[in-house]
Amino acid sequence: MTDDRTQGPERAPFPLTAYVQRLTERVRAFDRRRPLGWDLVLTGFFVIAALVDYTGGGWRNIAHNTDVPGPLVLCLSLALTVPLLWRRTRPMTVLAVMVAAGAVNSWTGALLQAALVQLIVVFNVALRRPPKLLAAACALTLVPVVVGVVRYPKGSWDQQIVPQVWAITLVALLGVAVRSRQEYTSSLVERARRLEVERDQQARLAAAAERTRIAREMHDIIGHNLSVITGLADGGSYAAARNPERAGQALEAIATTSRQALAELRRLLDVLREEATPTSELAPQPALTDLDRLVDGVRAAGLPVRLALRGRPDSLAPGEELTVYRVVQEALTNTLKHAGPGAAAAVDVMYGDDGVRVSVTDTGRGGRAPEPGAGRGLIGMRERTSLYDGTLEAGPLPTPPGGWRVHLHLPKEPSP
Repeated sequence: MTDDRTQGPERAPFPLTAYVQRLTERVRAFDRRRPLGWDLVLTGFFVIAALVDYTGGGWRNIAHNTDVPGPLVLCLSLALTVPLLWRRTRPMTVLAVMVAAGAVNSWTGALLQAALVQLIVVFNVALRRPPKLLAAACALTLVPVVVGVVRYPKGSWDQQIVPQVWAITLVALLGVAVRSRQEYTSSLVERARRLEVERDQQARLAAAAERTRIAREMHDIIGHNLSVITGLADGGSYAAARNPERAGQALEAIATTSRQALAELRRLLDVLREEATPTSELAPQPALTDLDRLVDGVRAAGLPVRLALRGRPDSLAPGEELTVYRVVQEALTNTLKHAGPGAAAAVDVMYGDDGVRVSVTDTGRGGRAPEPGAGRGLIGMRERTSLYDGTLEAGPLPTPPGGWRVHLHLPKEPSP
């Protein structure tokens, strides 16, 4: 049974919560765009409030000493509010100035409410400075409180200090909580950015790998079939004058090979078409059962080939069979192109307990001059082999008799 409570749609936030979130985001956005404007608004608000408290005489309602000179009260009001403008860049300096003014405020007994603005600076220290500075800021903010308790003791000291300590602690914890939330949000944004970068990189790597695979398949299909066609055409032109029947057979073989090459290319290109449908005509990739047809095509091109299969064929993965087929195809194609006249080739496939071994040798000339773009087929063979942790060796045979040898070993996959 399934719990229906875990399968319901995601709850939408309450209207009030959504409104508060939107309003908070707008305030933060304005603060990021125009920090000086927000600082001027905030500082101006508290300066005006302090001046209203001074001019209206409201500070006298809670003061311990109502005989404090008016100019001193004005200076204290400004000293406790104006430095708020620099709270972002120099919070500890601003707090030191406010604490000094607050100490004078407590010593004279004026008890101006503007002294509470220090808590805003403590919040900014918690939001933007290291924890050790936050501890120093909290201790510094307690100085005016201790001065007031010593200068005007009323009741027990804990009744005057403990509430102030709680207020400072709560403001500091609020700043730490907001800072943690901002850092967490920033980490999520950075993680999302990294994931996007990794996604783009993975897409580019996948595209590069697919291009490499397509280039390898195109090379195997076109290179082999064109080599066979070239051999058939050379043989047909040579036999045209002496044996027209053999020339006609060569032309038929060229037509057959061309049709096979076009069919393979068409299947490969159909896979690449974006508008391809699941009902598109598909055909299996070449396998070991197609080696006979491959060898027959090479023989028809004029290269004598001996094919030998030894051992008991174990079940190979389709990819491994394709690798063996392509390696044999590439090796015979190179023999057709480079071995020279009078060469012969031999293909030995042996199944054993350690996997499958394939050896393709020819009797052509061992030293082969490099051509523009040569070596791409060998690179493709090595890439195919490495996919299955196999080994591939290719090189000339010792002279005499000389020749070329390609040896492939694909280890047997361990039984599950």
